Amino acid sequence: MDSFAQRYGPWAVILGASDGTGAAFARRIAAAGVHCILIARREQPLADLAEELTRVHGIECVIASVDLAGADACAQVVAAAGEREVGLLVTNAGADPYGALFLEQSTAAWESLLAINITNTLRCCHHFSGQMRERRRGGLLLVGSGACRGGAARLATYSGAKAFVRCFAESLWQEMKEYNVHVLHLELTTTDTPSFHKLLAEKGRKPLAGMASPDDVARVGLARLPRGPNYFWGQKLGLRASLRRARVRLVSHLSGKYILDPAQADAQRP
Repeated sequence: MDSFAQRYGPWAVILGASDGTGAAFARRIAAAGVHCILIARREQPLADLAEELTRVHGIECVIASVDLAGADACAQVVAAAGEREVGLLVTNAGADPYGALFLEQSTAAWESLLAINITNTLRCCHHFSGQMRERRRGGLLLVGSGACRGGAARLATYSGAKAFVRCFAESLWQEMKEYNVHVLHLELTTTDTPSFHKLLAEKGRKPLAGMASPDDVARVGLARLPRGPNYFWGQKLGLRASLRRARVRLVSHLSGKYILDPAQADAQRP
């Protein structure tokens, strides 16, 4: 069996890598011998993390301070990667910093959330998965939220954005699997991250009991990557995951009947 580095190396891009689950992913990936391109808005935490990973694991790191809501965010990420061979993309940015009712924030604020979760996620996946498809190996790990399962007050834009991420990842899983490119949507619940603690503090709330640790999230997410398309944090393995895969295959086949010519549609039969 191929090692992690053989399957997903030699370089990984981690979006939202400055702290929390993003930094935990970077530490796990570096420990497996894969060089890291660390992307986030705050430069100093990235520099500190890069120094740690280089010192502890002997890997190379590239850092880039990028506002992942910006119109040119993907172009900046691609420029940071340069000619390096990227075998793994982790999209970890996109938390909701507001926890607000829809009309309590401006449309600009909500559009920024959409740009991180949808527009720039799509652009980065398009760029790096194209290279992975040509090499016939690699992985896309899209970190999402249980909010994707339905709307609620104070989640209007966030839950809609996360529903996109889930459906997008499941579709890519079906499209990319023949090229040996693994795709996983990692669906999280409450996680013990600095951004979540900040939101709780702003709302006058105490930390919640039983939150997932970032290191556990990274460990399980990377282990589940070859077994996409979706993992709901804490779910019982087995039947539920199998049913989700079967649903994606069935819908792909049915949609193909109306879009593809008969020979192509038969080739995609589940």
